[in-house]
Amino acid sequence: MFDLVQQSYQTGWYTLDNVKTFVVANMITKDEYKQITGQDYDTVAQTQVV
Repeated sequence: MFDLVQQSYQTGWYTLDNVKTFVVANMITKDEYKQITGQDYDTVAQTQVV
């Protein structure tokens, strides 16, 4: 799943909110979120509603 989400984010098909949804659904980890987006999930999750 990580590879699919990463590729989709890099090509612009997924937004940050889309990628966060995969963390909430336990399909990728918070660490994988950071690898994909370059942003810390906990910091982003505190400032934005999922």
